[in-house]
Amino acid sequence: MSNPTYQFAQESGPAIHWRLRRNCSVTPAQLGWLYLSLCALSLGIGVFFWLQGATLVLAFAGLEITLVGVAFLAYARHAADGEWISLQGASLVVECESAGRRERAEFARQWVRVEPKSGDHSLIELSGQGRSIEVGRFVRPELRQVLAREIRRALRTA
Repeated sequence: MSNPTYQFAQESGPAIHWRLRRNCSVTPAQLGWLYLSLCALSLGIGVFFWLQGATLVLAFAGLEITLVGVAFLAYARHAADGEWISLQGASLVVECESAGRRERAEFARQWVRVEPKSGDHSLIELSGQGRSIEVGRFVRPELRQVLAREIRRALRTA
């Protein structure tokens, strides 16, 4: 159940969770099927023209599907990127995933500092006990201060 005082967080019992994800309209599986369909269509057209005597069309079709495949691979690699922030009991756990690489930081709640990295619309830096991690990549810049206020309020309460 979501508390109306939080715009980004969800409460589940005594814990508060923030799930910040990239807004992807196509999943990697859907992208794979789209790519296979595109490959079949392009190769079909290339083979048709190759049979008509235009042999270079098939070579360019192969080049096209290779380049589109590289672009789709770059997109799919970042489709699952996200940030997960969890406040439960005396600890704040932050996990950030980018291109399959996961970074994790755990803080004692009483020592966490929440501040913008450089300006009001910059990423939010969570720091404490000699560690720091940046969050807010998947929140519009003008809403990052709202997220920072939510995290501060959650750290003070409960």
